[in-house]
Amino acid sequence: MITKTKVQAIDCRHFINGKFVELEKSKSFENINPATEEVIGLVAEGGKEEVDVAVAAARKALKGPWKNYTLEERSKVLRRIGDLILERQEELARLESLDTGKPFSLANSVDIPRAAYNFHFFADYIISVGTDTFQQNEEALHYAIRRPVGVVGIIKPWNLPLLLLTWKLAPCLGMGNTAVIKPAEWTPMTATVLMEILKEAGVPDGVVNLVHGFGPGSAGGAISEHPDVDAISFIGEPRTGAAIMKAGADTLKKLSYELGGKNPNIIFADADMDDVIETTMKSSFINQGQVCMCGSRIYVERPAYEEFLEKFTAKVKALKVGQPFEADTNVGSLISKEHYDKVTSYLDIAREEGGIFLTGGKRPEELDKGYFLEPTIITGLDKNSRCVREEIFGPVVTVIPFDTEEEVIEQANDTHYGLSASVWTTNLKRGHRVAHQIEAGMVWVNTWFLRDLRTPFGGMKHSGVGRTGGMHSIDFYTELSNITIKM
Repeated sequence: MITKTKVQAIDCRHFINGKFVELEKSKSFENINPATEEVIGLVAEGGKEEVDVAVAAARKALKGPWKNYTLEERSKVLRRIGDLILERQEELARLESLDTGKPFSLANSVDIPRAAYNFHFFADYIISVGTDTFQQNEEALHYAIRRPVGVVGIIKPWNLPLLLLTWKLAPCLGMGNTAVIKPAEWTPMTATVLMEILKEAGVPDGVVNLVHGFGPGSAGGAISEHPDVDAISFIGEPRTGAAIMKAGADTLKKLSYELGGKNPNIIFADADMDDVIETTMKSSFINQGQVCMCGSRIYVERPAYEEFLEKFTAKVKALKVGQPFEADTNVGSLISKEHYDKVTSYLDIAREEGGIFLTGGKRPEELDKGYFLEPTIITGLDKNSRCVREEIFGPVVTVIPFDTEEEVIEQANDTHYGLSASVWTTNLKRGHRVAHQIEAGMVWVNTWFLRDLRTPFGGMKHSGVGRTGGMHSIDFYTELSNITIKM
């Protein structure tokens, strides 16, 4: 499909029962490069018919050769998939950059290596999985066994396409399930190439199927409603999550959701300011701010407020917004015109609410094509501002001073979201104390996005349902049966 000497955009076809399906132009849509606004290929548009065929293939594969693979055999397949991703790292990074508009350097150094590591991690981890055994005096022995949950629908997002797909697919396959995947319609290419990799790695036909398309009323809705889909793993925004929950309610599907975030970044005056600034640059603007864990609400204790703003503003102004394949680009384009319009609408709201723009707030003058936006720092907004309370999901942060620990904890928790938070302080007792009071699934102290894949990952409130990572992923992708032997 792609030569290793010249990587270019590809047309994206469905992958069902081990084969790519012929692309019909009458049932396709255009793939747009968000950095140039050019059409770079066609994407097959699937719906109920394609999903029905894919689910049937996945259901049949549950009882095929895949059923008899041992843990060790599945572990070898996962490791081979990770190895093949690394062999095609630059190719995949280029496709990811073309699809998303993110800097190639970011895709090549973070997205693709982490996608490979997801498979390598679970290749090792599934070998160590055990279950409980209980001896009930001399009367009985109770022990549990794990079974695959069945056919899993994986509906993936557009911001970290391959990274987040593999985060879900690796444990899904590791525990013997089969899958039907729907990539985000804006980012179909790396998922398509992953199907080639899975086949080369020895995944049997029908075990993983890919249907391109849209959400409700299209492929996504068909997967959510399908009676032979046993579980749904979804990453996206809360309204779509609610729609999937409603669609799957009649068949009582098992659900795992990673949803949005409006994450507080709390900076106390005693923090190491150089460390704070360096990390806050990443937690604010990496991937154009299109990461659900980005710390878009920055709270700074008043004695450090002016120093933080001065240093942070200077660093942000030095960031280069540019074309993704330019080596010195720090910030690429937003994902689409639709999303660009949404993000910039919040800038209008901020102006109406009296916000002060220290940086950004506009398209770079030298970039007249593509959905580019300068990294934006806004101050002067009230804690009840929509820009402070609602997820913008772009390169936009608000900075608000605070005076007391109690005040900042109250403001940090005053949101429907509860995904993550960062707390910066050299006072260890305060770090523990504040972290324990933040209503979020993940709290980092003096760091951000430092991950150990064994730990629980997920949010509370409107930020998610359930947890993934380590045993939490294993639990979602399996069903436990308890067996009792009377002695």
